[in-house]
Formats: sequence, structure tokens, C-alpha cells
Amino acid sequence: MTDRLGTMAIFVRVVEEGSLTAGARALRMPIATVSRRISELEEKLGAELLLRSPRGLTLTDTGRSYVAACRRILEDVSEAERNASGEFTAPRGTLTMTAPIVFGRLHVLPSVTAFLTAFPDIDVRLELTDRPVNLHEEHLDLAIRIGPLADSMFIARKVGEVRRIVCASPSYLKDREMPQVPGDLEPLDGITFQSLMSPQTWRFGSGRDEKAVSVHSRLIVNTAEAAIDAAIDGLGFTRVLSYQAAAAIKAGQLVPLLEAFEPEPWPVHLLYEPRALIPQKLRAFLDFAIPRISAGMAS
Repeated sequence: MTDRLGTMAIFVRVVEEGSLTAGARALRMPIATVSRRISELEEKLGAELLLRSPRGLTLTDTGRSYVAACRRILEDVSEAERNASGEFTAPRGTLTMTAPIVFGRLHVLPSVTAFLTAFPDIDVRLELTDRPVNLHEEHLDLAIRIGPLADSMFIARKVGEVRRIVCASPSYLKDREMPQVPGDLEPLDGITFQSLMSPQTWRFGSGRDEKAVSVHSRLIVNTAEAAIDAAIDGLGFTRVLSYQAAAAIKAGQLVPLLEAFEPEPWPVHLLYEPRALIPQKLRAFLDFAIPRISAGMAS
């Protein structure tokens, strides 16, 4: 096992340094030894991890997944050794996480930057993406999820809620009657953020009070920012998540509509894998960031 961990450490260092030569230099090992250890690892795994060329090294798809797993294993072993020895050390290592793009920029990134200032021995890799991300397969420490959670093995810590709001610009509403009930939207011009709902039918209320309303989508877009910009320009009404339109509403560029008919708010959770020993870096971030994210969402 020690030899396996040692080979993992060599592989990770070579990837970080970008070449066998630089990796061998950083490890203070002969390049022939480093090359042989990685070749033996690939042979044992039955998979190619690195593509070698005069320009340097490129990870294969398998290699990208494997190096992430190696980093996780090496950090877990180090964490376990520090705890077993009773040694008090400051949290350290690289914390990997993902969050939705706009929510991450508005609510997660400020907490991350403050966290990095408070914990100088921790680095963070933050991926902002709206695509579904599998924590286990992509070897992430933490994910921020918006919406109802399916039953899963992950631990979920709720930090707040977001609403699905309808809004339009004052210029669009100027010569039209203010919608009083969802059905009033049917003859108007819709702008649909298609990741959030159907372009043809929008739902209002919840449970037994839920109603479907036909919408004429003059414009269908794949980002909330585009939907908001088009609504600000006076094209029509749109529906986005509350935090996505908060700045435009605060600036008077958009006006919320039909607030009494909104569906139930969606929860926002921080998800992480259950472990007998939660890494210090993750525990430190949860304690540091949860109250800040919650406070930021409430303001």
C-alpha cells in the first residue's frame, strides 16, 4: 500500500509540474525512475493516464479522473495520520467545489475569498457551472444545489431558499394593465429561460392550488442573464430565480409580478459525502461559509 501511495504521489506531482522532467526535478528522483513508476501504474491499471509528446504531457479522460482520486486519497491519508497522532495543525490542502454560475458569483465567491484570507494553508478550486455535477464521479468535496433534492447518500446543509419570480420592465408595463392573476399573462409577450421551465406552459401556485398557464414565448434563451437583459429592454415578461434578478429589481429596471401566485420556494443546500472523518479543510469551510451565505441570501 505504501508503494501504491508513493506512486500516486509521483503521478500527482508530475501532473502538477507539467512534465516528467519537471516532476522528477521537484521530487529529486531520476527521470528514468519516475517514468518507470508511471508506466508500471498504467500497466497495473490497464489504462493510459498520460499522453506524452515533445510539447509535454496531456491527461487522458481516465487520467483526469484518476489524478483527482489520487489527490483525494492522499489528502485523506494525511488527514487521518494527523488526527491519529493527535497533532494539532491548521487546516490545509485543496478544497474542490461547484456551484451554479450566477449564485456562485453572487453568494459563494465572496465567502470563498474571505475564507482563503482566513485560512492561508488552504487552496480552493471552484467550478461555476449550471450543468449537473456528480460529486463522487468528479471527486469534489462540496456542491451547492438549488431545488428539491432526490434521495441520496450525501449530507445536505440548508443555507436558504430562492423564489421563482415573474418580472417585467416599467417600460413594458407602461401601456398595459398590470397582471393581477396568472391568466393575465396569456395575451402578453413571454421571455423564457428554458432551463427553468417550458416555453409553452408556466405553473403557478403549489399543491392543489397549482395552475398551468399558457405562455406565448416571443424569445427563448438558455441563460438567465439573457432573459433578464431582454426583459429590461422591454421585450416582455420573464421568469427567473429571485437572486438572478435582484440587482435589476433593486435598480428599478424590473418590477416583480404576481408574487402571491409564486410556487413554493426552492431550497439551497450545501452537499458533501458522509465520512467517518470529515477533512479539516471541509469542516473549516462549512463552519466559515454557511452563516455568511445564509446572511447574504437573507439581505
